[in-house]
Amino acid sequence: MALHKSMNPVIEFPAKPETDFEQEMQEWLEAFDEVVDDQGPNKGAELLNALVDRARNVGVDVPVQLNTPYLNTIPASEEVPYPGDRKLERRIKSLIRWNAMAMVHRQNKKDPGIGGHISTYSSLATLLEVGFNHFFRASYGEEPGDLIYFQGHASPGVYARAFLEGRLSEEQVKNFRHELRETPGLPSYPHPWLMSDFWRFPTVSMGLGPLNALFQARFMRYLENRELLKKTGDARLSQPRFPRTTRQPDLRRELQSATA
Repeated sequence: MALHKSMNPVIEFPAKPETDFEQEMQEWLEAFDEVVDDQGPNKGAELLNALVDRARNVGVDVPVQLNTPYLNTIPASEEVPYPGDRKLERRIKSLIRWNAMAMVHRQNKKDPGIGGHISTYSSLATLLEVGFNHFFRASYGEEPGDLIYFQGHASPGVYARAFLEGRLSEEQVKNFRHELRETPGLPSYPHPWLMSDFWRFPTVSMGLGPLNALFQARFMRYLENRELLKKTGDARLSQPRFPRTTRQPDLRRELQSATA
């Protein structure tokens, strides 16, 4: 009896398809590891971005990645060793943080309800101390120094540091938030009018400090690019100079004519 082959052969599926998929995924991961090992993490990131773009083009629903690298920083792997004495700086920071807390707490014991801010500086202590120790530049010679917009509610920490440096007296610290009394005191927040030799900008309103800093930097870059900013002395404008009473439209017209 002759045997005839079936015209409709049955397609055989693998017994465990998930096993084959896991093996294939492992091969993809190994290939990706080879790219990173041979060409570095930047090439690995490029490969992932290309793969995500391809997936979107063919209709794959890819989760949105909202975390992007900063444009003005470097990866941690490229950072140089910390230049300072971390143990000493931590000790100084602890003393300043304690003095700030003690100043506010003591004033509230003497004058209940006067208020003050403690936690703001506590959360900013490391950031400010690294800035003071390694980044902020004071004015000297013909260099105007940095323009710094401090978080106003962190003023107790700035006062505490100035006291530790000998720039503020104990009498001033004892009269925190009583700057209008007969004895010398300290205003609650950055106040250039009451402390013209200490504060430069009034920045206590939440959000205004960072915005003012951004627009200050943008305006100074605008003037530098048009050679209108004098880069020596106190960084005032060499030309043009405008009276305080000039209206905004007139000021803009004068500035445009000066830069034409």
